[in-house]
Amino acid sequence: MSIAASSTDLGAATQPGNAERLSWTELRRSLSDLRALLAFRGSGRTPQQRHRTAIGVGILVGLTAAAVLVPALVDGTSRDVVALLSPAYLGFLALAVVGSIASAGGRELIPRDQAVAFPVSSLTDHLGALMMAPLNLAWLVQAWLVLGMTSFAFGDHLTPLVLVPQVLFIAFATAAGQAIGWFVEWIRRGRNGVLHLRLLGVTGVAVLAVAVVTGAFVRALDASPTVWLVIASNHITDHRYPVWLTVCGLLLAGLVAAVVLGALPARWASRRTPRDEHRLETGLQPPRPMPASDLGMLLRLDRGTVWRSVPLRRGVITLVVLPGLVALAGGLGWGQAMMLPGLVAAGCVLLFGVNTWCLDGRGMLWKESLPVDPGTVFAARLLVLLEVTTVGVVATRGIVAIRAGLPTLGEFVALLATVAAILGQVASASMRWSTNKPFAVDLRSARATPAPPSVMVGYSARLALSTTLTGMLIGGLGQTPLWPMAAVLGMAMVTFSLFRLARVQARWADPVIRSRVAVTVVG
Repeated sequence: MSIAASSTDLGAATQPGNAERLSWTELRRSLSDLRALLAFRGSGRTPQQRHRTAIGVGILVGLTAAAVLVPALVDGTSRDVVALLSPAYLGFLALAVVGSIASAGGRELIPRDQAVAFPVSSLTDHLGALMMAPLNLAWLVQAWLVLGMTSFAFGDHLTPLVLVPQVLFIAFATAAGQAIGWFVEWIRRGRNGVLHLRLLGVTGVAVLAVAVVTGAFVRALDASPTVWLVIASNHITDHRYPVWLTVCGLLLAGLVAAVVLGALPARWASRRTPRDEHRLETGLQPPRPMPASDLGMLLRLDRGTVWRSVPLRRGVITLVVLPGLVALAGGLGWGQAMMLPGLVAAGCVLLFGVNTWCLDGRGMLWKESLPVDPGTVFAARLLVLLEVTTVGVVATRGIVAIRAGLPTLGEFVALLATVAAILGQVASASMRWSTNKPFAVDLRSARATPAPPSVMVGYSARLALSTTLTGMLIGGLGQTPLWPMAAVLGMAMVTFSLFRLARVQARWADPVIRSRVAVTVVG
């Protein structure tokens, strides 16, 4: 057996005393590996898949352009929006940090099983995670919101130079969040690391709650450094460049520093064992009494698969807590927060629902051999998907209610209609995509995604667009005297979703389709 150094051990990393120091040679090798891995991931795609990817990218570019240009054309009072720009920038930074922590440092450039045969360095993994960080629904929506609010605030004087500080800040926040995520993952993988992070999280939530109640949170927002982003954009509209150049230079320097420094905790974390994942794979589950029906047994299996999965558990907690805290800190009312159920529901189904049969993994062949009706299997997976999504939506609305108080009758009816319509939308879309386009994915890794990144981009855009429009339409009716129409529209949308679910269930009953799904998922 050869004992020669592998490709990831060559260069500065193998020299004594250089274990924690990055070199240009290692950076060039990592960039070369990154290009090779990206080419490897795209080599197996058919022309039809590449065409769909191009369409998805075009949709994203179009939505981004609309988020920038449309608000600038809307007539309105921009003074209130200017006051909200600095908190919005801080919200994006918080989202980048929390999202990176919840996904254990970022997204995987290459699945864990394939990384055994194709080892990559920690620097390559870090750079790949940075590239794929924007392929996330929460990141996209928050970026559109930041750019749209800036465009609306400076609509009369909007030029490309006005948005340069915001674009640089988005890149800096993403890189800084990635670096913090790697550092937290290094702590998590240490001795008693999970306990330390839980104590830190509880302490942070308690401090935030005290700050909101005492008013210190608002004073901190007023003194935030992100105020200089607004000042820089305001100066550039008057052709005053010194402040604008200073802010852009600092952001660019911070971006480079965050990318470089983030490679160090990524290397530290790669040397430690992922305790959460190994505890899941080596833990013992005591037997429980047998359920009284086939549906009960399947529900138990599916629930256990979801709530014991590290990325799914972290993702649901993040989707529940983060939007709720943002709405709580901003004091959003029921009408203003009517779009939250759609975004939370879309985020929940993006955790596993868009490829829901991948939860079974290699065990799907065993499950398909059970003497159970296919309709029961379909119903169990659908119910678990609805349970997870409903938990996320209801918990988020509960946090919003702390400051929003009791809703009016119209708002309450619109809220119920919105939740029902959105749950039907995301459930029917998820089961249809899972049956028509399954993927072989290992969700044991804390950074795994249920589908390839290029596919997730399309899913994110479609879900974000449909759920946002539904929330705006039905929620808007709840603010008018025509609020009973919100219930009628919600019932119509639920009926249509049930019709689509019935069609998908009929396809699932076909043994040929089930065999294709099983073989794909197992492979």
